[in-house]
Amino acid sequence: MNNLCLFLLISISSTLFLTSSTFGQKAGPGELKTVPKVDLQRYAGKWYEIAKYPNRFQKKCAGNVTANYTIKLNGRIEVRNECLKKDGEKVMAVGEAKVTDRTSKAKLKVRFAPSFLSFLPFVWGDYWIIDLDTNYEWAAIGDPSRSYFWILSRKASMDEMTYQAILERVKLLGFNPANVVKSPHGLVEPKSTR
Repeated sequence: MNNLCLFLLISISSTLFLTSSTFGQKAGPGELKTVPKVDLQRYAGKWYEIAKYPNRFQKKCAGNVTANYTIKLNGRIEVRNECLKKDGEKVMAVGEAKVTDRTSKAKLKVRFAPSFLSFLPFVWGDYWIIDLDTNYEWAAIGDPSRSYFWILSRKASMDEMTYQAILERVKLLGFNPANVVKSPHGLVEPKSTR
């Protein structure tokens, strides 16, 4: 069996397992509301991760987490995530987002799997903008299952009053502030030995 077939088999098996375990869970706190409207041109650009729910795909990130969104000619969005690992190595992942709600543009799907797998629905994850500053200085992102959550900012830091206000609002949407951890910034990359 070649590597591609093995990769597909593992991916499909994992998805079936996750899907079947999701059906056995109790219903959540109801339908998740997003912000009413997003201007994706204003939303594009660099964001700093201020806080998040810990997740498996960011386990190696020690800090300095950023996301860069660039609108492509086809209307989709290039997603470029970067972070520093504990050893100081910079890690980057490039993906793609597509809008799934054309009215609000607040509901997107994101994938980091290779583009040849983009026809598979399970490689796309929900990215819903649930709170957004009127000047696009900060945003809160979640998903309908309330399994994922991020607070993003245009700056590497956020004042505590704004941070707590965001947590209070997303608590009303069914997210648990006790599960949110802050993301450190200002980690120094090691100098090259070359």
